[in-house]
Amino acid sequence: MSRVRLLPGRSAAEILLFLIGTLLTPTVLALGGVPYVTTESQPGAVQLHGAGLYVDSADHKGVQRAAATLAGDLERVTGQRPQIRQAASQTGEKHAVIAGTIGRSALIDQLIASGKIDPAAVADRWEGYHIETVQQPLPGVERALVIAGSDKRGTIYGIYDLSEQIGVSPWHWWADLPPGKKPRLYARANVLVQDAPAVQYRGIFLNDEAPALSGWVKETFGDYNHDFYEKVFELLLRLKANYLWPAMWNNAFADDDPQNMILADEYGIVMGTSHHEPMMRADKEWNRYGEGPWEYSSNAKNLRDFWKDGVERNKPYESIYTLGMRGQEDKPMSEGQNVALLEQIVDDQREILTRAFGDPRRVPQVWALYKEVQGFYEKGMRVPEDVTLLWSDDNWGNIRRLPTPDERGRSGGAGVYYHFDYVGGPRSYRWINTVPIAKVWEQMNLAQAYEAKKIWIVNVGDLKPMEFPTEFFLRLAWSPESWPRERLREFGRLWAAREFGAEYAEEIEALVSGYTRHNGRRKPEQQDADTYSLLHYREAGRIEAELDQLVDRAEVLYGKLPQSRRDAFYQLVLHPVKATATITKMYTATARNRLYARQGRAEAQAWADRARELFQQDGLLEDYFHRELAGGKWNHMMSQPRIGYTHWNNPPANTLPMLHSYEPHEQPDMGVAVEGMARAWPEPGDYRLPEFSPYGQSSRRLEIYNRGTAPFDFKIDSSAPWIRVSRAEGSVKVSETLEVSIDWDAAPAGRIEGHVHITGTGWGGARVGVSAFNPSPKQQRAAKGFVEADGYVSIEAGHFSRKGGADGIAWEEIPGHGRTRSSMSVFPVTDRRFDEPQRAPWLEYDVYFFSTGEFEVSGYVAPTQAILPGRGLRYALALDGGEPQVVDLLEGLDKHQWAREVSDGVRLAKSRLQVTKPGLHRLRLYALDPAVTLQKIVIDTGGLQPSYLGPPESVRLN
Repeated sequence: MSRVRLLPGRSAAEILLFLIGTLLTPTVLALGGVPYVTTESQPGAVQLHGAGLYVDSADHKGVQRAAATLAGDLERVTGQRPQIRQAASQTGEKHAVIAGTIGRSALIDQLIASGKIDPAAVADRWEGYHIETVQQPLPGVERALVIAGSDKRGTIYGIYDLSEQIGVSPWHWWADLPPGKKPRLYARANVLVQDAPAVQYRGIFLNDEAPALSGWVKETFGDYNHDFYEKVFELLLRLKANYLWPAMWNNAFADDDPQNMILADEYGIVMGTSHHEPMMRADKEWNRYGEGPWEYSSNAKNLRDFWKDGVERNKPYESIYTLGMRGQEDKPMSEGQNVALLEQIVDDQREILTRAFGDPRRVPQVWALYKEVQGFYEKGMRVPEDVTLLWSDDNWGNIRRLPTPDERGRSGGAGVYYHFDYVGGPRSYRWINTVPIAKVWEQMNLAQAYEAKKIWIVNVGDLKPMEFPTEFFLRLAWSPESWPRERLREFGRLWAAREFGAEYAEEIEALVSGYTRHNGRRKPEQQDADTYSLLHYREAGRIEAELDQLVDRAEVLYGKLPQSRRDAFYQLVLHPVKATATITKMYTATARNRLYARQGRAEAQAWADRARELFQQDGLLEDYFHRELAGGKWNHMMSQPRIGYTHWNNPPANTLPMLHSYEPHEQPDMGVAVEGMARAWPEPGDYRLPEFSPYGQSSRRLEIYNRGTAPFDFKIDSSAPWIRVSRAEGSVKVSETLEVSIDWDAAPAGRIEGHVHITGTGWGGARVGVSAFNPSPKQQRAAKGFVEADGYVSIEAGHFSRKGGADGIAWEEIPGHGRTRSSMSVFPVTDRRFDEPQRAPWLEYDVYFFSTGEFEVSGYVAPTQAILPGRGLRYALALDGGEPQVVDLLEGLDKHQWAREVSDGVRLAKSRLQVTKPGLHRLRLYALDPAVTLQKIVIDTGGLQPSYLGPPESVRLN
């Protein structure tokens, strides 16, 4: 965790000055930590504009390179480029920045020996750095900001920490974020910053890179050469990452350009190869140089020679060697789950490493337990304990397995391979960001709790559309304790403030959280015309209104931003907001077209035209991104097809959904659509609106529409005075929407029936039943908690009435997690299980029922996997202190259910409640196992209707 503290031995006056300066002095925004750079001078501060920059000539090349980059950053911000000096004997400015690695920099070692700095707290830490303001550090230098690293990357991270503090975003090149001009910059006095990472290896995987990233790379750099990768290396270091799996679909990192590997090591990037590319050899290198089939059972010698060459090539460079073997192109091995064969493969690979390095423990290795490879482990296969076990998620952001208590003692430790992008079933998703950071936090917090913290690597696909979650993932890996669940929104605000200014941070965080929550509900590639319901709970309309509001707010903000920030805002905020809304609204327009054609509405064709318009709008957004944004800098980056999937893989090009045609005649012809019904009058049937309740949906809709093109008049009569209609008569050219509601003061108590009669054209007109339940005054006085209405009770998990903990464990809220509001899970995450529900942490909800009977309860929970073997994922529920019934979320889970759940972003856990009498009841939920994450509870009392998100939350009375 980042620690910023006052230096010891300072007077009370100096401390007070520091605190006042921190609170009142304008600062430069950085993401996390306490700002130590300001735009105003104060006593003891180090002047950064015009300062000297000292870096020892004997220090690592990567450190010297980072220092040169810092000099350029200072010049872009202040207008003055510091002179880089390489020895204490060189005279220069009175204020300076001194950066160096302990044991490699004579300047740093001299400051330690003289007692000017004491980096002992990080000196022996992996990638630790120490930043301190020092008075008179060198002859002729009055003050300096000293950056001392425990190792090469520690120093580099300290240097780039300063770059961010002065106002240079890590994404300055990748997202066109020029730093603001600040001619005067100072490092505060009396501040000590000491930091080191929690996760040892933190990185990204560039994957599934064609057509978008590959098209852009080839146009911009010619190929995946060192010119491209230098941009990636610098970005990673600015984000305090250190590990990279390079693009590999049609590329081979070390073979395509020999400078790639050399410069990676020089910069300080640890290279690896993906989960299915053993021994630092790219998959495509076998196509180029391999002899015979990629099958160890029949071609072992050629494969061993191939791997040996990879080890010899990479021996001089810092690398993590992937062990094991999968089939070519990331497929299962053709030999099947042959444990003995895979054990032999690993033994032979270890022998190659032994010959190269003497002791194989001297070089880090990883066994990626991806897909079916985890099955080898579960069948008993083991690797030497110094090999890191890299557990994977299910490709949809749900970690499949984490270390048991016994496994946590392995010297090689464990890690997690995570996904923001995926090619495979149930459907590929590769286009834009679809993963809310609350989801990332919830899963990676489990990894941290169960000590899977040797390696965190995330598949970022093309990288460009994944800026926000990528930074969150890497920042979380560096310091999980800095970003607890309570600070998730704050992370977004700080990120937005750094990139666009504090004035707009709150609004930008809401926009980014808004579009990612929507995409997290169902990825754009998986949406279709049936996703959101047109018939029930006005779901599709509510979603459209939510998205329209996001678009409106984003466009207003775009107009307020200075020109220098608009390209970045378009990339990071406006485009994903508009593109997300466009695709969802296109599918909703398609759904209306199909429904209206079935109902024989003249306006069906207008909705087909609207769907085509939105399809074209999606293309226009892509064209702008490619041709106009930043002068065409990002051409190809949005070229991934995303519309028109029919199976797991993307279509070759975006494909307009199938639309229906209805050709209206030229006569007036009335039709009536009733809310909640796909069938429409004059088709024969019993037409009635869903039952009304004073605690339910306040109005229901009738749509009087034209089946022809000539207008007609209509009239509505109500059978009872308690039935209200927004208009009693009118004229229809295309369609008119009327709202039906209840005058509760005029309505008799109990269940009542009536109807409305609509006349226009046709024989007899349409009769639509209207029913209502009006509780008695006594019932209304008694009603409390979540009140049954419309045939259900719906509760957001975070809206509990009471809760209780057990053994220091309690249900707590994860803000922004889930499809509708937030989620509840138990913290701290431990191995503690509760087999007696009454002794477990609990949540309690007050619920008022008017009905009685056996009701189905659906717990909307996160689709968490069986993260620890030999146990379930259980909660229990009980009514009014009765016997709890246990629900195991993993029971019956198969690949078909899994596919449905990850597509929906939620698992529905079913149970039943027996309610024997109406009135107020207490529903209690017990957490029996860790990692149960509850989003919502829906109780079907007889009227629940199908919808994607479930019904809106019920009325809650105090």
